[in-house]
Amino acid sequence: MATSSRPNVLFISADQWRADCLSAVGHPLVKTPHLDRLAAEGTLFRNHFTQAAPCGPSRASLLTGMYAMNHRSILNGTPLDNRHTNIAREVRKGGFDPILYGYTDTSVDPRTVAAGDPALRDYGGLLPGFREGFRYDDEICLPWINQLRSKGYTLPWHPAQTYFADPAAVLPAGKGHSYAPTLYRAEDSDTAYTADRILQHMQAHRGQGWFIHGVFLRPHPPLYAPEPFNRLYAAEQVALPQRESSLAEAKAQHPFLDYWLDVQQRPGYYFGHQHNVVSLPEAELQQMRATYYGLITEVDLHLGRLFDYLRETGEYDNTLIIFTVDHGEQLGDHYLWGKGGYFDASYHIPLIIRAPECRGARGKQLSALTEAVDLMPTMLDWLGLPVPASCDGESLLPWLQGADPAQWRSEVFWEYDFRDPHTQQAEQRLGLNSNECTLAVLRSERYKYVHFTAMPPLLFDLLDDPGEFHNLADNPQYLPILLQMAQRMLSRRMARADRVLANTLLTRQGVINPPC
Repeated sequence: MATSSRPNVLFISADQWRADCLSAVGHPLVKTPHLDRLAAEGTLFRNHFTQAAPCGPSRASLLTGMYAMNHRSILNGTPLDNRHTNIAREVRKGGFDPILYGYTDTSVDPRTVAAGDPALRDYGGLLPGFREGFRYDDEICLPWINQLRSKGYTLPWHPAQTYFADPAAVLPAGKGHSYAPTLYRAEDSDTAYTADRILQHMQAHRGQGWFIHGVFLRPHPPLYAPEPFNRLYAAEQVALPQRESSLAEAKAQHPFLDYWLDVQQRPGYYFGHQHNVVSLPEAELQQMRATYYGLITEVDLHLGRLFDYLRETGEYDNTLIIFTVDHGEQLGDHYLWGKGGYFDASYHIPLIIRAPECRGARGKQLSALTEAVDLMPTMLDWLGLPVPASCDGESLLPWLQGADPAQWRSEVFWEYDFRDPHTQQAEQRLGLNSNECTLAVLRSERYKYVHFTAMPPLLFDLLDDPGEFHNLADNPQYLPILLQMAQRMLSRRMARADRVLANTLLTRQGVINPPC
């Protein structure tokens, strides 16, 4: 669908951004005017879900188009097998020079480097196929840190603490700890830096056709924002998390949740926050959520700079723009913070696409169930490039063109692996071996089935219980639904098992269905 002139692709990913935190979908507080405009000029997918958590596994699925059951990069730091192709490798075959500004959180296959290679000490490596514009090193943007130093900022001894609250800030009475601003000004933030670098690349390569993967860290914690974004939303106006009446009630839902809520109560569990985030006072919870919203609006502001440049230079109608996220954020719901587990808040994420020639769904908000693995096939399809047989997703181009594909999926699928090869804490607490510390979810519009490899399942009726508070797996009335969902999950896994060569056949007449 790309035009005859060399097209552009602006593939933007933020980090840890919930699907409900867009004003375009009706959030009562969060303001995202630039993404709202992109949605009005493109297409917003309201039921979009990632395939894994945390960052590494989710981005592995996003960038390879594969379910975690196939790519098997299941933890932050689990190597991504070098045999797998990815979006960067495929568009490079098509003549592009894909460049990364940010990070992919993918770990190098140790079989491809020497034993002492420094890449083996950094889980957030550069995904093969990308050229590096700038890259985070162990969750820290060192080029940005160096720029702050060059501007005269006095920084903490450890670079990671640059993201924390300004130690010299005086917290007003009655304000939660995350009200404190950062030590850097808004114009010098990591978000501003990322947008600056992407903008510079677009300016330097105007009219040449480019493929940019730009990754913004925010609103990933720590939940501290520069002025004025730290105080953009009044904490007292922020709704409290949706959660059970007590921590004990939340833990009673499942043995995994009992374990995970204990883990989250450890000081420092939530990056940049030394408090026990599970038992914070309500005012603190509201302030953390308010600052999270402020970080979102900051990202939106800088995305607007990128979109406006494309409009002003006439490149807007020659650029495929995709905005999405790696995974969501619990934000205190069910007493949880961060991402993982099985609740929708961790996996339901934003997706907005503007494909210039695709006007059939322009300005629409679609309710189709879509997955992060759909984005690699979509980009390749739009560019007129072949989609590898390894991709588990489907192109969204028909939806963007205004069609309603008859054979579209009726459920989304995701996985979460909670093993701990280093400390074995999950294994010891739950009495499981590492390969049993896994769960998978099949979610339709109404029902949600959670299958644990070696623990009891869960079943939720999302029509009656959208907050996922009432497990129906032991209710005899729901046994037919439980069995049907389990069967459909098994069928999904069987149909999507590694099939790169499964449909290829060598004959005396030659190769039938050669893999692309």
